[in-house]
Amino acid sequence: MIRVLIVDDSAFIRRVLSEQLSKFEDIEVVGTAVDPYVARDRIVSLRPDVITLDIEMPRMDGLSFLSKLMHHYPMPVVIVSSLTKENSETALRALELGAVEVIAKPGSQFSLPDVPHRLIQAIRAAAVADVGKRREIQPVEPAPAPREVPILPATPTSTRILAIGASTGGTTAIESILRGMPATMPGAVIVQHMPEYFTKAFAERLNKFCNIEVREARDNDTVLRGLALVAPGNHHMVMERSAGKYLVKIRDGPPVHHQRPSVDVLFQSVARSAGRNAVGAILTGMGADGAKGLLAMKECGAHTVAQDEQSCVVFGMPKEAIKLGAADEIVPLKDMTQTLLDRLSAGPSGTDEKPRKHAPALR
Repeated sequence: MIRVLIVDDSAFIRRVLSEQLSKFEDIEVVGTAVDPYVARDRIVSLRPDVITLDIEMPRMDGLSFLSKLMHHYPMPVVIVSSLTKENSETALRALELGAVEVIAKPGSQFSLPDVPHRLIQAIRAAAVADVGKRREIQPVEPAPAPREVPILPATPTSTRILAIGASTGGTTAIESILRGMPATMPGAVIVQHMPEYFTKAFAERLNKFCNIEVREARDNDTVLRGLALVAPGNHHMVMERSAGKYLVKIRDGPPVHHQRPSVDVLFQSVARSAGRNAVGAILTGMGADGAKGLLAMKECGAHTVAQDEQSCVVFGMPKEAIKLGAADEIVPLKDMTQTLLDRLSAGPSGTDEKPRKHAPALR
């Protein structure tokens, strides 16, 4: 049973969330709080497993409370707030501070029909998340000064492809990987489960701190060396090969594994279009999205990598991929950048003479 405390200044939202969560046998709403001061006392008395937290509240805003909570009493937090284009940076800041997930408040601008399911999945992910580990993988080195990276039409198209998929805990994992990539790296295509507009803010933030260019993908974008394309929230991204170059297509279509964008959709398209010219990496996240897609990539000759359990905030997606036999290697996050660079520089899968690491048995 997952014990949940709801923190929100709206009586209507507290009631709606309580009613929704109470429908699930594995979740118990142990209490509610109108603001962080009441929440502080109820955390001590009720000892919940997970907190749902609004961002905009009187007396103390959600970010300030989250920062204090993670410093003095770290515990799993799911942000449930009115998600708008304007406050996407605020939501990203919540993830940086240690929130496990950010979910649209019922009735908000980006509230989708499956919000109840997404909320339940977020709470379940938070309940098993290693919050301390999430804080450990935050970048500790000061970031270089922000700079503009121009889009160069003459930049050669990429002949090698890096495909990355992640969910819970993935924002910091992806940042950790991309910060270490050189400006000449092969083109990358990325799916991170995030709401609409948040992916644009996420890509813009990464672009400030990385040697490569990072931006939200647009329909018909060419995959170039030194460029990472992030799938836009609420849309699938697929990759195709046309006239000797790789392009991304932005599609609607139904959610897959309740996700749009879906890692499986991207990975399966990379398997079809790039085959052995690709390297795939599945990172921390709840659920099974990406496992079958990574297997498809492997079966088409790509080299495939899964993040190891010890460095995952939630060992869900990588675990499912490993169970399917989809991962050639199981790698800790601290070694992921170098591993991916080695595999990308080795040429198409099958030409690398270096021995691969043995995958440890699942617990």
